Amino acid sequence: MKYCPPARRVDRISFGKPTHHYVDANNQRIPGVTTILSTGLPKPALVNWAANTTAAYAVDNWETLEQSKPSERLKLLQKARYEDRDAAAKRGTEIHALADQLINGETVIVPEELRGHVEAYARFLDDWQPEPILTEVTVVSYTHGYAGTLDMIYRLSDGTTILADIKTSRSGIYGETALQLAAYRFADVYLADDGTEQPMPPVDECAAIWVRADGYSVYPMTCDERTFLDFRRVQQTAAVLDRLPTYKGEEIFHGTETPA
Repeated sequence: MKYCPPARRVDRISFGKPTHHYVDANNQRIPGVTTILSTGLPKPALVNWAANTTAAYAVDNWETLEQSKPSERLKLLQKARYEDRDAAAKRGTEIHALADQLINGETVIVPEELRGHVEAYARFLDDWQPEPILTEVTVVSYTHGYAGTLDMIYRLSDGTTILADIKTSRSGIYGETALQLAAYRFADVYLADDGTEQPMPPVDECAAIWVRADGYSVYPMTCDERTFLDFRRVQQTAAVLDRLPTYKGEEIFHGTETPA
């Protein structure tokens, strides 16, 4: 998780979906904001989610499980939560892509299963009339060694500029979204369409937009210097956890023996 800037300034940060790897001009991996938060923050809610998702799968697929061999039954239950996670991630990626097209005035073809989400986002655009400044751009902090991709910076009719992130999870907005947005806000540069690096534009406020099939909500986020310092603490924790070794395989030393 540690990042050491190259001898010369990075010319380009490449971003590859869906793995979201950020690589500098020396082909050195730069930690991503979401990876840092995933590694450095505890996720107690995931424990309940995993248990509930597995239980729901068992209830909904009881006959299939009864007809399966015990070993196959176990595999089905074990992978249920991952299938649910991957489906949610795919849905979120598709909604983000459609949202980016909509805010930039493009015509979109909407799959039926995403119609509710896209219509909700269209209502957000109608209600708020945001003028896009940046959308779906890679940002990087050479100072602190991280990169990420922000959803959008837009301007309202009163001149207020807002850095916002779209969330499509069923459970709503988590507090760590403020850390994510603060990391983007205090990045050094963003990667423009022509491949050049440009200074991050100043923003007045930050927000999270929760897009659901039945509507949308906009939540103001506090993303000041103190919030950014909290992100840096999480980044340091993630770096420690990333450095810790994993011991497995052949046992080398045990008991009261003295190693040679």
